[in-house]
Amino acid sequence: MKEKNKNLFYILMFFAMIGWGASWINAKVLSAYINEFEMIFIRYVITVLTMIPIILYMKKSFRIDLKSFLLVLLTSIVFIAYLKYYFLGTKLGTASLGGAFVTTLVPILTFLMLVILRAKKVLLKDIFALSLGAVGVLTILNIWNTNLDELFVKSNVYFVFASFLWSLVTILSAKSIKISPIVFTFYLYIVTVVIDTLFFVNFNAIAYEKFDNTFWSNIFVITIVASTFSNTIYFLGIEKLGTSEVSSFIFLVPFSTIGLSYLFLDEKINFSMLLGTILTIIAVVILNDIKLKSISK
Repeated sequence: MKEKNKNLFYILMFFAMIGWGASWINAKVLSAYINEFEMIFIRYVITVLTMIPIILYMKKSFRIDLKSFLLVLLTSIVFIAYLKYYFLGTKLGTASLGGAFVTTLVPILTFLMLVILRAKKVLLKDIFALSLGAVGVLTILNIWNTNLDELFVKSNVYFVFASFLWSLVTILSAKSIKISPIVFTFYLYIVTVVIDTLFFVNFNAIAYEKFDNTFWSNIFVITIVASTFSNTIYFLGIEKLGTSEVSSFIFLVPFSTIGLSYLFLDEKINFSMLLGTILTIIAVVILNDIKLKSISK
């Protein structure tokens, strides 16, 4: 890729990660209008419709084999559970804590799951990284100045569930090798909407009269920006820049969530959250051998 195009992609990746970070703020605002299953339906119906022209433009095939479809079905069930706890945790807790905690904990849990499944071997550096990550996660939760009753509030428990479930989604999605990741995601969203519609959404109970400009502006960001735009740029980035280079940008997500939560939700930024996020990110870098110097090229 030419240097000029590479720099443009870096800029697009930056805004894509901001979009992912913003989704936590959007979910917090939308929780005052709709429940978790209504959000899943509205968010991913719009996302699916906007992904169709993008997949056509990218000249990706919509064909899917039976094994990949069954994997999509299984992943969709886990994905719905993740979205439920992601939404409830954000509704009851703070967007900044959710964005920092879940985003940084997921890579660590994914690594641990792969070790348990014997898909990865643990080296000495990994033990150090996991220990550092544990300290980072506990620091994000401010465990050093929190009693047990405050630590095990519902929102924190929901964030732990969300982290575990997203790690499962990550591992399951990685098993799809016969179709493009963006096409897999497209079908994942479709099946998620179908399951959600059949079993969880009561359309008669939706308070349509409450849908004001604030509601629709947040729907726009969480669908068009956070889902369609950010996902497309991420997948294109993997194809054009490589996984290791693109993975470096993901560390912008927790910081963008913390900053946007401060700006739009007036949530307080405390030192323990920032320190814990930095420690956990360092742990993830060590675990995945990510070379951050690639960003500055």
